[in-house]
Amino acid sequence: ERTRKPLRREDADAIVANASAVNDVASALFVGFVDRTVTYGRHSYKRGDLQAVTANYGPVTNLEIQEGRFFSDVDDRHKRNVMVIGINVAEALFPNKREVTGASVRMAGQLYEVIGVMEKRKGSFFGENQEDNAVYIPYGTGQKISPASEWTLMVIQAKSGQIITALEQSREVLRRQRGVKFNEPDNFDLSTADKIISDFDSITALVGLIAIAISGLGLLVGGIGVMNIMLMSVTERTQEIGVRKALGARRKDIVRQFLYEAMTLTFLGGALGVALALAVGQVIGLLLPSLPATVPLWAVVAALFTSIGIGLVFGVWPAQKASRLDPIECLRYE
Repeated sequence: ERTRKPLRREDADAIVANASAVNDVASALFVGFVDRTVTYGRHSYKRGDLQAVTANYGPVTNLEIQEGRFFSDVDDRHKRNVMVIGINVAEALFPNKREVTGASVRMAGQLYEVIGVMEKRKGSFFGENQEDNAVYIPYGTGQKISPASEWTLMVIQAKSGQIITALEQSREVLRRQRGVKFNEPDNFDLSTADKIISDFDSITALVGLIAIAISGLGLLVGGIGVMNIMLMSVTERTQEIGVRKALGARRKDIVRQFLYEAMTLTFLGGALGVALALAVGQVIGLLLPSLPATVPLWAVVAALFTSIGIGLVFGVWPAQKASRLDPIECLRYE
């Protein structure tokens, strides 16, 4: 993607002018090459997500203002040093101040007036949202303080019920704007919310497959460990096996005895693992209340049955070996 020619603000204007299914297009410039630390008195905030956005960015992305206002076209055209900040930024810079708007903060050696504070986003991941840490300045101001910044994200708002049409029309406009020939692929990327969700689902599915593979390898190693333990147990209890056979124990009785022992061993290991998982879930729930970290009942049952199954499978060979021992040789064994 770094080899592509960046999108420009003129591309957004062309989409609005030529795509009938598009309602509006907002642009966000990723401002680089400047110190993003925002300071107010003795307080500072270094985690701010600095972006220079157009005046219509708020309505297009459904931003809600808790206090003050968002940028206007006048702020953008005149490249004013004004700023709209997220709720986390406001709480860090103004911990004891009720009204934030009108305050002057410093960033990259310049003073900015805070004209708005955004509401906390309801949708979040691990209790955080990128917009809660946002530091927005007008698009023109961003170009003024960082002329070398050119990476722009366009947020296209389609008219109601015309998302697919808006997507195709936007693609056609951008291909014309960027001089892409009919036999060449797009040198830009268009995504919808559904596509982003689909991509995220594919990533989580791949992570799930990797987790299953790692778990399977762990079960294999654990099963081999159980088998070795049971083989050692057979060797150490050779005389006991001989005595039991001399007293009339059948081969199936010996097999059943060692299989039960192997299954009990793995069941106890599975129960310990389940208890540890439940404890970790409780800790995560306390540290991150917004993240659901409960262990479902089916997972507990599946874990216990899998543990018992490992003991059954890997305990067969030691049990068969114990059942085939000659009782006379067993009684002689020291």
